[in-house]
Amino acid sequence: MAHLHLLSRREFGQLAAAGAVAALLPEASRSQNGPASISALRGPAPVAVAGVARGAPAEETHRAVRAAALAATDFAWLSRGDTVLIKPVCNSGNVYPATTDPWAVYEMIRLLKERGAGRVIVADMAGVQFVRFHPDSLHGSTRALMESNGLAKATEQAGGELHAFEEAGWDGFFEDTPVAEGSWKAPVMLPTILTEVDHVVLMPRVARHLLAGSTLGLKAAVGWWRHDSRLEYHRDAGSFAEKTADANTVRTVADKQRLVLSSATRVMTTFGPDAGHVAEPETGIVFASADLVAHDMVAMAWLLEHRAAMDPSQRDGAFDDPNSSATMANLANRMVVGWLGGFGAALGAERLRPHDLERIEDDRVLARAFATGGRPTLELVPADDSLPEQVRAQLVARTS
Repeated sequence: MAHLHLLSRREFGQLAAAGAVAALLPEASRSQNGPASISALRGPAPVAVAGVARGAPAEETHRAVRAAALAATDFAWLSRGDTVLIKPVCNSGNVYPATTDPWAVYEMIRLLKERGAGRVIVADMAGVQFVRFHPDSLHGSTRALMESNGLAKATEQAGGELHAFEEAGWDGFFEDTPVAEGSWKAPVMLPTILTEVDHVVLMPRVARHLLAGSTLGLKAAVGWWRHDSRLEYHRDAGSFAEKTADANTVRTVADKQRLVLSSATRVMTTFGPDAGHVAEPETGIVFASADLVAHDMVAMAWLLEHRAAMDPSQRDGAFDDPNSSATMANLANRMVVGWLGGFGAALGAERLRPHDLERIEDDRVLARAFATGGRPTLELVPADDSLPEQVRAQLVARTS
């Protein structure tokens, strides 16, 4: 069981300065036939948390983003004129929390520019239900979806640049191999723009996901991938969770990812990823860390807390039953495989395992990250005085 306690601002700054840039890339011995395995805890992993009252104006989200980010990093990694890529989640054209909070992206762009960034690029590639990408064809547009969900407007108003990975064409990608071995057969295909930027800031959301159980920071990696990588991911679904975690260990991403920040003033608690019941807590949170796994532990705790608080009429219905949920998830996954690889590939797709969502340990993506990189000792710190004691206690209880 991971130890958790609250830090002072000074202690937090010292730990954050020590960094967790290579959080998923431990210096560990590897067996020839499987992934790295670390039995000990990885070490302290600070996560800064700020509160936002329900119904508060956008300025309160801006304040919370700034507080959490500045508590999580001193931005010493950012030199004047550097290019930063913000990777949000634009799975669809639906508004937050189906996609990343535009107000959070807006403030992050402003903060990065104040700290010296020359260019800030906001980039993603949407889900295959909306964008179909093949060597000789392209249907759909991530850019158009960003126009619909507010990410484009927020980016433009803050002085950032918008980019959709598919617009570079099939050859605008390169291959990289996960450090964590054993789940991917082929290299992962990543957008070439990753090689052209200096830093990455990941900005996911907190939501349920029919196929993956949840969609948090680790799951956001799918947005990087060309569709041949997405085909392997969905077709070879027996290792779906393992692939999700392992893909975050590709060097190009892990060596440049400096910060992970989520606005979770709203939480999609059912179904997902594009639609479901939306919980809007009395006090929402914005939280940030240099450590992706620690970030996702807090994100999962927040999702579990609000699933538990739902009225029975708001729950997933048939999707709460493991057998029904597994059947529906597998039908949906075969549909995705069909979009990516055709009818034959869909027939040959492996089965997904059903997801229990009761404890952090139930999440197989996090479990894989723990197994390959170690489980961090989570350290929660209030980013300012906006976090109520009750919310802090909820997070402590769920993550301990």
